[in-house]
Amino acid sequence: MKADTNQQLKATRTGIFILLSVLLLVVVALNLTLGSVRIPLRDILKVLFGQEGVKDSWIFIIQDYRLPKIVTAIFAGMALSASGLQMQTMFRNPLADPFILGINSGASLGVAIAIMGAGLAGGLFIPALNIAGDLGLIAAASLGAGVVMGLILLVGRRVNNPTTLLILGLMFGHATSALVSLLIYFSAPEKVKAYSIWSYGAFNGVTWDQLQVLLPVILLALGILAFLPKGLNALLLGEDYAKTMGLNVSRLRMLVLIGASILSGAITAFCGPIGFIGVAVPHIARNLLKTSNHKLLIPAVILIGAIVAVAADLIAQMPGSQFVLPINVVTSLFGAPFVLWIVLKRKRRATSFSV
Repeated sequence: MKADTNQQLKATRTGIFILLSVLLLVVVALNLTLGSVRIPLRDILKVLFGQEGVKDSWIFIIQDYRLPKIVTAIFAGMALSASGLQMQTMFRNPLADPFILGINSGASLGVAIAIMGAGLAGGLFIPALNIAGDLGLIAAASLGAGVVMGLILLVGRRVNNPTTLLILGLMFGHATSALVSLLIYFSAPEKVKAYSIWSYGAFNGVTWDQLQVLLPVILLALGILAFLPKGLNALLLGEDYAKTMGLNVSRLRMLVLIGASILSGAITAFCGPIGFIGVAVPHIARNLLKTSNHKLLIPAVILIGAIVAVAADLIAQMPGSQFVLPINVVTSLFGAPFVLWIVLKRKRRATSFSV
């Protein structure tokens, strides 16, 4: 009986992964087709396969605008979701993510220094940066994210209350925001405008040249995560249990710190501070698969994160309209109620994990 149940559960989860893959293809197809200019799917396929008979303007829209935007959205959703999953496991808190814990604020401070300071980016607006500037921007954002996350980890050793830790994360976020405001106050108007546009959040400002820098960085950080499922599963049961299994908890924390900081920092550098994807997607994955086994959760959050990000971008484009909403507007409208639901759910019963 137990073997049949396990077999049925395995088949159900396989079906879920297949369904998620199909759903990702659907939202990508919709994003390619819809927008201020509606392009038939058959013409999109002609462009993708290098066939002729398509308007030059449509070829430009697909190749130089929509495709890089969709690729950026996919990797942004993957990175933010994976980062949120790592932090929720490490802190054992369902509300931990780069946005809520102030990690994105630290990354924003790094970008603010790069754009408005006299440092890495030389005060240039992001799309005008060269390859060296792009790497510098990622380094600045990842360093800012890493510093804030390091402070949270340091304080977390003395604070056992998850709610207190979240409040401290918010305070770190406010502190970094204050430093950004100070930079804005003393910066030239054109640099302030550049930073303000970046802070709205968008996937459509990333070019193919910048993707050549962004994608390897994201893949490297996701590669680190691929070696951590066993350690993350052990952390769910507490650090003492993890140590009895022979796990080097300090090294694991450092790997999570590095991976999560790179993931959130790189996406923040190029797309702006995007909230709520990191906190929501891991919960969606757990509820769908009915597990907290990271061997299943990691590929699940990668798929779901990509779907959510591409869908958010589709909504932001307001198909048939000339207006484009900031990504943060869309993610906040849908993400804030989700976080509220998580808080209310925790009040009704303690969050339980089953591997």
